[in-house]
Amino acid sequence: MKDTAAEAITECDVAVIGGALSGAAAALLLRREDPALRIVVIEKNEAFKRRVGEATVEVSAYFLCRVLGLTQFLTQTQLTKNGLRFWFANRETQDLGDCSEIGGRYLSTVPSFLIDRSVVDEEVLRRAEEAGAEIWRPATVASVALASGGYQTLEVKTGAGARTVRARWVVDASGIKAMLARAHDWLEPNTRHRTLSAWSRWRGAGDWDAAELTGRHEGWQDSYVGIRGTATNHIAGDGWWGWWIALKGGDTSIGVVLDQRCADWPDDKMPVGEKLRDFLGRHPAAREMMAGAEFVGGDVHFRRNLPYCSRLQAGDGFVLTGDASAFLDPLYSPGMDWIAFTTIGAVRLIRAWRAGEDLAPLLAKHNGDFTTSYRRMFEALYEDKYDYLGDYDIMRLAFRLDIGLYYLFVARPVFSDGIEGFAEPPYAAREAGPFFALMRGYNRRFAAMARERRRNGTFGRGNARQRDLFPGFNFRVPYLLKVIAGGLAGWAWLELTEGWRSWGRRKQEVVEQPAAVAGPEVLDYAVTR
Repeated sequence: MKDTAAEAITECDVAVIGGALSGAAAALLLRREDPALRIVVIEKNEAFKRRVGEATVEVSAYFLCRVLGLTQFLTQTQLTKNGLRFWFANRETQDLGDCSEIGGRYLSTVPSFLIDRSVVDEEVLRRAEEAGAEIWRPATVASVALASGGYQTLEVKTGAGARTVRARWVVDASGIKAMLARAHDWLEPNTRHRTLSAWSRWRGAGDWDAAELTGRHEGWQDSYVGIRGTATNHIAGDGWWGWWIALKGGDTSIGVVLDQRCADWPDDKMPVGEKLRDFLGRHPAAREMMAGAEFVGGDVHFRRNLPYCSRLQAGDGFVLTGDASAFLDPLYSPGMDWIAFTTIGAVRLIRAWRAGEDLAPLLAKHNGDFTTSYRRMFEALYEDKYDYLGDYDIMRLAFRLDIGLYYLFVARPVFSDGIEGFAEPPYAAREAGPFFALMRGYNRRFAAMARERRRNGTFGRGNARQRDLFPGFNFRVPYLLKVIAGGLAGWAWLELTEGWRSWGRRKQEVVEQPAAVAGPEVLDYAVTR
């Protein structure tokens, strides 16, 4: 533990609760911009435990590489991600070769990574300490007393005994523990999106590019030029999806997320790892690629009621970052993008205080932007998404629109404007209104058409033996507009050929509520087998 102060009370400018990515990044950026700032990072773990394997997308990759300066570290210690893919099945599919596939045809042109978070978190925390932040670990924050415009008081338990920290600012980077939001009753569960997840680290999982697959499945390599194994592979089912993320060293992170209203998680006493294998095994792609694989004992996890958001994001003396601020959905890996935006937002507030600026309008904008961003991201991308993500015909259109619009309106400004591109979180700006309305519109219509397909027995009819392999994405506006236009044309055709059947049909409300709807779990269950 790095705690050399002899006094019982430690005074500093900024106290950071949590030393993982968002907390360590905030400390690093603050010290880098203002070396005179006194910063204490309080981290409960002596060493970071292995976490879910995580895929970055383009914005978070920019944050890691060009903002934090981790390019060389990531290329040496982590895998470069080759886009993302979806695999679909129905009653006609017998094996992997029969599954319908969505994804790029070539290697990805914009950098992103498949990362082991424990390794990355340790490196960022090391750099924060190197930059001059004081690191206390293992140490636990027992309580925080907030005082608007004054000093915040933290009671901390360390190996050397109880300590008191007085800090002008508290950065809550405590992850899903969401210490401040829970303590002050700011945390609101998103009951419109009741998802659960199970995941584990696996050894011996199959290779998507193995030579034997070419011999086993006709045309397996003929249609594809890139590398499937270092993509984020998604197994798509009705009301659920699974992820498959290869990690440096040979392990694979495999997990599933399901909408509790649409799909059932096994309710028996079987170990979570075995439930995960059996659940994913219903899909031919997962069944073939998991044959012979074993989950790592002690690295198996289960969590209900994933999404939530804090009503308050910041005040004069505190700011929430990363999962302590909100969590939405793992699909499309938005979590690390959220870390990037909230962390940079926190740094800007503290720098504004340091410069003597009037904080009131800045705090109002910060709170408004991030609560708006969360709501709009949910409504544009995730509300009722699980109604249609298991249908190849619909999902291939949604995927092109989702990714094309993300590139055009979220990722491209960051790469064009640098750190200024993080000035406002996604969907928050007034100019983003039409973009948000478009995404919300097609997402709702795709969900309605999927529900209609279930009624007439045609859901998933295209899930066998089809491939939608597009050239891949870049930031050229004409290309992105072409991708988006193709998706819009496909949407219009669906409306004319079958969508009209659902016009005016009201969505059936779900009456039955899960017992655990009160809120997201504080911590996931980690089991040994």
